[in-house]
Amino acid sequence: MAHILQVFADNLIPILLVAAAGFLAQRHFGLDPRPLSIIIFNVLTPALVFDLLLSSSIPVDGALRIAGIATLVIFALVLLSWSMSRLLKLDPRMTAALILSASFINSGNYGLSLNQIALGQPGLAWASIFFIISAVWTNSLGVFIARSGAGSLKSALVGLLRVPAIYAALGAFLIRLLQVSLPGFLLQPVELLSKATVPLMLLVLGMQIGRAGVPRRWDILGVAAGLQLIVAPAIAWFLARSIGLTTLPSQVAVLEAAMPTAVLAMILAIEFDAEPEVVTSAVVITTLLSPLTITPILILLGLG
Repeated sequence: MAHILQVFADNLIPILLVAAAGFLAQRHFGLDPRPLSIIIFNVLTPALVFDLLLSSSIPVDGALRIAGIATLVIFALVLLSWSMSRLLKLDPRMTAALILSASFINSGNYGLSLNQIALGQPGLAWASIFFIISAVWTNSLGVFIARSGAGSLKSALVGLLRVPAIYAALGAFLIRLLQVSLPGFLLQPVELLSKATVPLMLLVLGMQIGRAGVPRRWDILGVAAGLQLIVAPAIAWFLARSIGLTTLPSQVAVLEAAMPTAVLAMILAIEFDAEPEVVTSAVVITTLLSPLTITPILILLGLG
């Protein structure tokens, strides 16, 4: 038991303390997280994606394998959560909320922080690839799903054109392809914004928890928690073994997949009115439950 508690303290408490600061600030000052959510969605997340794509030195083959795992995990969760929505006979808006809650992984603020603490800078570099792919899907497929709950298929597709992170990713890929060197006065502001993204996301998570009321739709929350915290890392473990990933990237892939519901999913639900209370509850519940699943996963991966 002492060993388990030590693993929890070393890897998870630092992350939870930052979120707790946001919680306390919201409760004391009555802060509205929406303005920060808008800044994260439109400014900080694109900067983070752009910065990580430009600075990553992961081999192309390894990056493609991690990207493939991230993509397959997310699409598997989307399919499973959509299937559960059919069984539960949910309306389109609640279906969107379930898919957002169960399919999009907090591989950024939580995942990057945990990998850096547990595996150091090499782990962070590999985790950045998983996060980038996850962020691209969350900012594209996630936006599509969030908008589809409140509008037509056409409006959801048009909404993808308004996602800044997609253009940031495309710009970074183009710069790397053309081997263009950007001047420092352009790179430094991007790097500063990038560094602000993770702590602000954690603060928003804490603030949103502070505003959350009594959870409803425990059936949806149960499905989301089961898929996010148990099924997703199991899928990632199977895929990593199937394609022969070496130890470090394999550990990273499983840890990233084991994260709770993405704060960005909550931000999308707020932005597009896709039952934000339900998605917020999923973020809260899966985040609070995550130490119970992530701690044994760390031990099973030989990191504790």
